Amino acid sequence: MLDRLVAFPSVSRDSNLPLIDWVEDYLGAFGARCRRTTNDAGDKANLFAAIGPDAPGGVVLSGHTDVVPVDDQDWHTDPFKLTEREGLLYGRGTSDMKGFSAVFLSRLADLDIASMTQPLYLALSYDEEIGCLGIDRMVDDALAHGARPEFAIIGEPTSMCVVRAHKSINVFRTLVTGQAAHSSQPHRGAGAILAAARIIEHLDALGRQRRAEAADSGCEPPWTTVQVGKIQGGTAVNILPAHCEFLWEYRGLPGENPDLILNALQDFIESEVLPDMREFAPQAAIETTPIARVPPLVPDQQARAEAWVHQLAGVREGGSGEVSFATEAGSFQRAGISSVVCGPGSIDQAHQPNEFIDPAEIERCEAMIDDVFAYLCQ
Repeated sequence: MLDRLVAFPSVSRDSNLPLIDWVEDYLGAFGARCRRTTNDAGDKANLFAAIGPDAPGGVVLSGHTDVVPVDDQDWHTDPFKLTEREGLLYGRGTSDMKGFSAVFLSRLADLDIASMTQPLYLALSYDEEIGCLGIDRMVDDALAHGARPEFAIIGEPTSMCVVRAHKSINVFRTLVTGQAAHSSQPHRGAGAILAAARIIEHLDALGRQRRAEAADSGCEPPWTTVQVGKIQGGTAVNILPAHCEFLWEYRGLPGENPDLILNALQDFIESEVLPDMREFAPQAAIETTPIARVPPLVPDQQARAEAWVHQLAGVREGGSGEVSFATEAGSFQRAGISSVVCGPGSIDQAHQPNEFIDPAEIERCEAMIDDVFAYLCQ
């Protein structure tokens, strides 16, 4: 099964429909009730499948179908062909995260569907790697059509340890519009790059403040991080630039208001930067638009899913329980489903050339999935 899934080159920039079509056809043998939700272009789809009784409760097993590109990476094997070398399985997505999906799909043959008292839900999403863009459409559609699962396991690579909390991801594009003028006459315009530099400097200060106020959150690093990843603008050194655009992000601690930094930046722009720009360029504007908002996974005060998954076979003890990378778990939690992250493979392999998974991780995950199936048949 892993060999089959890796063979689909489902890089986020391309369609995932061949993989989704194959999985939906495969699930037909198990009487799965499948629903698709698509992106606006219609070239990518989520698949949400229900198996077993139409009843309250049940468990979601969730994995994303997209993988990151292999461009400019030094691969020693074909990244889209599962290759065994020295006891390890190499291929793009083996750890992140087709390994988990391969396990739950392959184990369906041993699920006693006739004995199930609660439903099994399988969730396969698109565009997780570029900002968890597909998951909310799938979750909203599933809830609107009667799904009410009790637990969700998101199988990102955690070395089969239980993760109960992770940071949010908040990605934005800020466009600064000034007014072009000759550089010898700055009083006739407003330079967009210098204005953007002031904003970026303030972002850096906000990040330093979050680090100074950090407490022991369990995440690594234990503070909200802020960074600017890309900037462009200007035409020539002797022209005040009319436009400057930059991309930036922050990754907020699980319990922190995810709008805290955005609101602080907007206050600075309105009170400090725009008034200075508009002294000589009344039409100057600064617009910040969201690209991705991935909610955090916050510890469940009752620890429902956490306690349940900890007692399943194959699950390792240890780990911090909190991580800095984000997943789709926050979207399930926001929908009222007690959720954790737990899956085979190491996050250290994610996005790397020569990505691999240890078969021992797959065996542990098989044991966990078998226990999930047993729970659904109680």
